[in-house]
Amino acid sequence: MARGYLRWSVKDLQEASGVSGTTIKRMEETDGVPKSITDNLAAIRKAFEAAGVEFIPENGGGAGVRMRERKP
Repeated sequence: MARGYLRWSVKDLQEASGVSGTTIKRMEETDGVPKSITDNLAAIRKAFEAAGVEFIPENGGGAGVRMRERKP
């Protein structure tokens, strides 16, 4: 979902995170939390957050993402 918000291709995310495109594709094909190396998950999250994505914790309605508000 975060990649869609940013309109990033797998290649864009690969370049921003340093995680291989093959690993990203495999992670996206998994239902639920992907089984991956913790460092890969952290690198992808860091790349999304640097681009303005905010991760929303599960609060009864389910976890999700949204774009961080830009300050004027």
